[in-house]
Amino acid sequence: MSLNIDHIEDVGQPVVDSLPQVDEKTAAKPDTAKNPFFILYMDGPDYGAELGRLVVWVNRLLVPVYCRETTSQAPWCAEWWKHTEAVAQLHGLWLAWQELTGAEAELTGPASWHRDFLTPVLDTLRDSLGPFAGCKADMHRDKMPPHVEYP
Repeated sequence: MSLNIDHIEDVGQPVVDSLPQVDEKTAAKPDTAKNPFFILYMDGPDYGAELGRLVVWVNRLLVPVYCRETTSQAPWCAEWWKHTEAVAQLHGLWLAWQELTGAEAELTGPASWHRDFLTPVLDTLRDSLGPFAGCKADMHRDKMPPHVEYP
């Protein structure tokens, strides 16, 4: 059984078009033989391909199904891939999705994913002080990381 997302409006096609081409049939099945697997350890073409797969999942499934209206108290950035924290959090969420909702998952996998992964990640990302603070529905704003002193 495969997830039918054809009816979901494609809200991120310009982003998908600008990334390396990814076959949508295999978008939810990254190459697990490659290391490293977590996106923050990747670079170059591996990072671009993984980000492309993540964009497909976030923009075609996560946002249309799970993201509620954008407000000042629950912001969302349409250019979320420009926020490293968001990429890291969403990649982890996507990895958990694959493990807990796939054909080999336990019957309680989807409920566990909602409770243990989806809610905490969306609460963190959409917090008014989170990575999207200052972003508007139609405007991205870079956040400055805290200043770090080196000895």
